[in-house]
Amino acid sequence: MEKLTPAMRQYMEVKEANPDAIVFFRMGDFYEMFFDDARTASRVLGITLTSRDKDKKIPMCGFPFHAATSYIARLVKEGYKVAVCEQIEEPGRGGKGGGGVVVKRAVSRVITPGVVFDDEILDAGSNNYIAAATMNSGTSGFSYMDASTGEFRATVLASRAELFDEIMRVRPLELLVPEKEVGSFPPGAIDVKKITPAPDRDFSPREATERLCQQFGTASLDGLGLRDMPEGIGAAGALLGYIKETQKAPLKHLRGLVPYHTHEFLVMDPATRRNLEITHNIISGGKDSTLLGLLDRTRTAIGARTLKTWLLNPLKDAEAINMRLDAVGELLEKRPEREALAEQLSGVYDLERLTARVSLGTAGPRDLAALAGSLARIPEVKRTLREFSSPLLKEISSSLDGVAEVVVLVGNAIADAPPVHARDGGVIREGHSSALDELRSIRAGGKDNIARLEAAERERTGIPTLKVAYNRVFGYYIEVTRANLDRVPDDYIRKQTLVGAERFITQDLKEWEEKVLTAEEKSRTLEIDLFGEVVSSAAVHARRIQRDAGLIGAVDALASLAAAADSLDYRRPVVNDGFDLVIEGGRHPMIEANLAEDFIPNDIELVPESRQIILLTGPNMAGKSTYLRQNALIVLMAQIGSYVPAARAEIGVVDRIFTRIGAADDLSRGQSTFMVEMNETANILNNATERSLVILDEIGRGTSTFDGLSIAWSVVEHLHDSPALRGRTRTLFATHYHELTELSLTKERVRNYNMAVRHWEDRIIFLRKVVPGGCSSSYGIQVARLAGLPASVIERAGEILKNLESGELTSTGMPRLATGRPRGASGAGRSE
Repeated sequence: MEKLTPAMRQYMEVKEANPDAIVFFRMGDFYEMFFDDARTASRVLGITLTSRDKDKKIPMCGFPFHAATSYIARLVKEGYKVAVCEQIEEPGRGGKGGGGVVVKRAVSRVITPGVVFDDEILDAGSNNYIAAATMNSGTSGFSYMDASTGEFRATVLASRAELFDEIMRVRPLELLVPEKEVGSFPPGAIDVKKITPAPDRDFSPREATERLCQQFGTASLDGLGLRDMPEGIGAAGALLGYIKETQKAPLKHLRGLVPYHTHEFLVMDPATRRNLEITHNIISGGKDSTLLGLLDRTRTAIGARTLKTWLLNPLKDAEAINMRLDAVGELLEKRPEREALAEQLSGVYDLERLTARVSLGTAGPRDLAALAGSLARIPEVKRTLREFSSPLLKEISSSLDGVAEVVVLVGNAIADAPPVHARDGGVIREGHSSALDELRSIRAGGKDNIARLEAAERERTGIPTLKVAYNRVFGYYIEVTRANLDRVPDDYIRKQTLVGAERFITQDLKEWEEKVLTAEEKSRTLEIDLFGEVVSSAAVHARRIQRDAGLIGAVDALASLAAAADSLDYRRPVVNDGFDLVIEGGRHPMIEANLAEDFIPNDIELVPESRQIILLTGPNMAGKSTYLRQNALIVLMAQIGSYVPAARAEIGVVDRIFTRIGAADDLSRGQSTFMVEMNETANILNNATERSLVILDEIGRGTSTFDGLSIAWSVVEHLHDSPALRGRTRTLFATHYHELTELSLTKERVRNYNMAVRHWEDRIIFLRKVVPGGCSSSYGIQVARLAGLPASVIERAGEILKNLESGELTSTGMPRLATGRPRGASGAGRSE
C-alpha cells in the first residue's frame, strides 16, 4: 500500500469495502477499473486491458463516464455486482501529486442483478425480483422484492421442496441466503443468476423486526399480518437491510411488507410451469410461443407485468374470477370504448418505476415530465371507464386518483422539453422562481453586452478582426492578430501570447466576466436545488401514485385479455365451485395461433361422480400431449379471468395443476430420465388434493415394461381409490400401455379414450380426434416409417413384433425375437 499513489490507495480502500463487486472508480471523465476487476471487465465487456504503471503491475481498463449504463447492464446481465465510486468534490479542491490529498470519492450505489433502477437495464414487461430465503429444521422463510417498483412480500413454507418451488415460481435474479446455509442452495437446484451470502444475524427475527418497524414507522408488525411468520420476517428484514446498504438511501417507495400464502392462488410446480410454457418457451427461454406472448396485448409496462403476475398466480375464488370475466366480457362487447382506452393507456409511462426513482431522489427532469404526463392521462381513462357497468371496472374508475397536485407542480416548475440531467440547465420553467429568472437575465444580458463590447472595440481600435471570446482556462479575452498589434490601446492588459496573435483583457471586460460567470454558476446551483425541491414535493404523493399504477395495470391487463379474446375467437367459461371439468371444442391456444391450417378441436368431460379419470391411448404424433396441455391451459386461462379457446367450458375451480409430460434428465443433479419422472410423479401423489387437476403422460416408460406397467397401474389406482382424494381428483392419463385400459372394468370412474387414426394398407393417418374406447396398438412401427427409418429396420421390427405378440418365449424357454430368422440370414450371425 505504501508504494501506491494516494489515488490508488483510495481505490484499494473502496475495493476492500466492496470485495464482491467490480468497482467503477471515477477519475475525471472516465470510470477506471484495476487489478482483477480490470481483467474481468476487459474480458466480459471486450475493452482493452492496459496498465497504470510503467512496470505493468497494475492492470487497468476504463471507459467514458457517460457510457456507464450500457457497461453496467452487460455486467449485471452476466451476474456481476457493480459498485459505482463517484467524485464527491470538484477536481482541484483536493491536493495532487506524491503524498497530497486526493479528490474525495465515495460509493454512491451498488448495482446487482436483483437491485436495478435504470430503464436501460430493466425489462419493462417483467418484474426484477431479488429474494431472501432461510431454511430451519421445520418451516422456511422466504421474502421477495422488486426494488424498482416497491413490491415487497414475505411468506413461510412447510418444507425445503416448497421453498424451492416458490423460488422457481418467483424466479428472482438474485437470492440472499445466510452464510451458514449457502451449501443448502446449490445453483443447479434453483435457477438463480446470483446467490449472495449475508451474515446469519441479518436473518434473526428480532433484528429483522426492528429494521422493518423502523422502515415502516410502526411499533410492531402485527398490523401487517406477520405475527405468525418469524422465518418470513427474518428473510424480509435481511432483504431490506441488503438493499438499503446497496442503495445508500432510505427506500421510501416501499409499499409495505405484504404477507402471503402459496395456497391463496392456484399452485403450479416448476415442472408444470415449464411443461405448459406459460411465460417462458422451453427451447428459446423467451416469451415467444408462450401463453403470455399470445395474450399480451397490453399498452403499458405496468399492464404487461400485471398480466404476467396473473398468469403465475391464477385465482381460486370463483367470485373474484367471475368479476374479472364480467369486466373482460364488457370490454370485449364495447370495442370502441376499449380501443379508446388502449389509445389513452399508450401515453402512460411506467408509473411504478418512475415513482421509485422520484422517492429515491434519483429521478431526472425527463422522469418528472413523464410522470406528470402519465398522470395527466388518468382523467381521460376515468371518463372512458364511466361507460362501463361491470363491478370491477366501476371500482377501478371510482378509485383512480390522477394525483393532480403532481401534474400541477411539474407543469408549473419543469420546462416543456427538459434535458436529461438537471446539471445541464434549462430544467426549471421561466416564472417558477424570480431569483432564478433574475440570474438568467443577468447571464443573458452579460453575453449580449460582450457582443456589444466587441463591436465597440472594433470601432474604437479600427481593428476589424478583433474578437472577444471565452474559454474555461482564461475566461473572457480580447484577441488581436500580430498584424494589428500596433493599434492596441494602452488600457489593454496582455494575458496570453499565441503564435499568430495576442490575447488581452480590460477592466470593463474583467468586471463583466465576473458578473456573468457568477450569475451562471449561481443559476446552475439554484436550478439544481429547485429541481431537488420539486422531486421531494412529488415524492410526498408516492403512495397515491403507486395505487393509481396498480389500477392502470389492472385495466390494461383486462383490456389485453378482451383484445385477445376478440381476435382469437375465445368464449367465456363458466367458473364455479363445483368439481366438473367439461370443455366442448377445446383448442390448444399457442398451437392454434401458429398453425397454417385449422386446429381440430376436442372435447373433455371429467365429472368425478362418474368420470374422474380418463385413460388416453393412441400412437405417438397423434396429438395426445397437445390434448393434455390444452385442457390444463384452458383451466389456467379461465382462472385468471380470461376467455378460453373452446366452444363451451364449465370449470369447477382447481386448486393445483400438476403435469408430468415428456422425458428429461437432470444430469447436474445426477438424476436419470426415469428418476426425474418418478420424482415428479411422487410430488403429484403426495400433494394432490380433491380439487387438483392431474395431467400424466407416459408414466413408467423409462424402465422395463413390467416394472413400468406395474407403476402406472398402481398410480391410477391410487388416484382413484385414495381416501384423501375422495374420488374427485380430475385426471388425464395418457399411456402406451394398452393393458391399463382394463382398469375401466374394475374402477367405476375410469373411462377409456383414444386418439383416432385411420389405418390404410401399412400406413396410418392421424385424425387428431379424441374418441371413446381404448386403442389396441401404438402403431410405433408405422410412426418409425414416417420418421424415415431404413426399410430393412422397419421390416425386421415387424417380424419381432409378431414374435412378441404371439408369445415371448419358445417351448424351450428361448426368446422368440432372438430366433425370428435363421442365424446369418442377413450376415448378422456370429462366426466362431
